[in-house]
Amino acid sequence: MEVRNLFDIKGKAIVITGAAGVLCGEMARALARAGARVAVLDLNGEKAQALAAEIRAAGGEAIGVMVNVLEKPSLEKARDVVLEEFGKVDVLINGAGGNKKEATADERQPFFDLPPAAIQWVFDLNFIGSVLPTQVFGKVMAEQGEGVIINISSMASYRPLTKTISYSAAKAAINNFTQWMAVHFNQNYSTNIRVNAIAPGFFLTEQNRFLLTDEKTGEPTTRGKQVLAHTPMGRYGTPEDLIGTVIWLISDGAKFVNGAVIPVDGGFMAYAGV
Repeated sequence: MEVRNLFDIKGKAIVITGAAGVLCGEMARALARAGARVAVLDLNGEKAQALAAEIRAAGGEAIGVMVNVLEKPSLEKARDVVLEEFGKVDVLINGAGGNKKEATADERQPFFDLPPAAIQWVFDLNFIGSVLPTQVFGKVMAEQGEGVIINISSMASYRPLTKTISYSAAKAAINNFTQWMAVHFNQNYSTNIRVNAIAPGFFLTEQNRFLLTDEKTGEPTTRGKQVLAHTPMGRYGTPEDLIGTVIWLISDGAKFVNGAVIPVDGGFMAYAGV
């Protein structure tokens, strides 16, 4: 293959869960601009439809579908819509996830008082919310004999971050799941199915903004200052910073990359603090 075609993703049918969010929304726009056909899946069906309409207005190809990643029948219904529209599933990006205050241990809510339901909710959203879509859309790939799955990990998967007990545990599980599925698909279904993950560094999203910025002043919190001080590049990531890695993992440029978790973190993992 010519080098200029290594990263070509034109015509690929890409399913993105949590696609109405900040990071995955930008992925959907960028992948459509690169010529992919994008299925925007989100629990908020109106936002999914609106983003798909925005992509189409810009000349891309996209559909918006409401889905609950924690309910298999909802995922199966979404799968049927995608297959009817695109005829195949080349790529699944498991983007649904996040954290919430109720599952966060801090001075207002000590670890001893964390509600079990909140801990379970965060873990399920991040872990089960990736397992179930992989079951539903991964089965399509197994039948096709090829496909790419990208999970969304986190810096918290390598070293648990303070305060976010359930989120850290779930993202650590995502790394293990990514490796397990890479082996499982290859050994049981096809050596042309790849499963990888990206581990974003610190990006401001609606789920973590309350931890990194003061809600009243907009200034960095103590935690936010620590994050920036331990990121050699000295800034938070932007959604656009993820696009190159995502396209690479989807494309033939990464056709021998399997079971890997790729940090996109501005050097956070490389810095020991001294």
